[in-house]
Amino acid sequence: MTHLGGFGDDPDNGPDGDAKAVALEIADAVDGLTDLWLLAAQEAPLRLSLQQLRALRVVAAEPGLNLTTLAERLDMGPPTASRLCDRLEAAGLLERVLHPLKRREVQLSLAAQGRQVLDEVAGRRAQGLAEVLGAMEADDRAALRRGMRAFRAVRDAGVPHPHGPDRT
Repeated sequence: MTHLGGFGDDPDNGPDGDAKAVALEIADAVDGLTDLWLLAAQEAPLRLSLQQLRALRVVAAEPGLNLTTLAERLDMGPPTASRLCDRLEAAGLLERVLHPLKRREVQLSLAAQGRQVLDEVAGRRAQGLAEVLGAMEADDRAALRRGMRAFRAVRDAGVPHPHGPDRT
């Protein structure tokens, strides 16, 4: 749990709280959401690590990408990404084919079983989230939806990340 006490713990700091207090509450909620995500992945018939699922999601989003690009997206070295792809290919989830124009480059794509696994995990995640949202009051769900839309709008507008370069 993220809520560690200290700044922002005072419930009397206004109807909406300050940004730090709200951030702590959201971080707690994200921890709960992460638990739902992990459970959905663990319940899949083919057990994959989170890193393997991330790799499949990246390849699904960018079919035909090469190993170097995958390694960059996953923030790992190419040898580690290559071993990860070896395991995914051996499991029948990933396919590697030679690039038609660049003979030394390999393109990555999802195998049919890889797509099926991603779809199944996504379905389990959506079901778990729907169960939690279904237990909420309609007004609370609507408020959450508005808040998430506002959050995405501000994030997408290019608010600089506090611990890294401007992502705009």
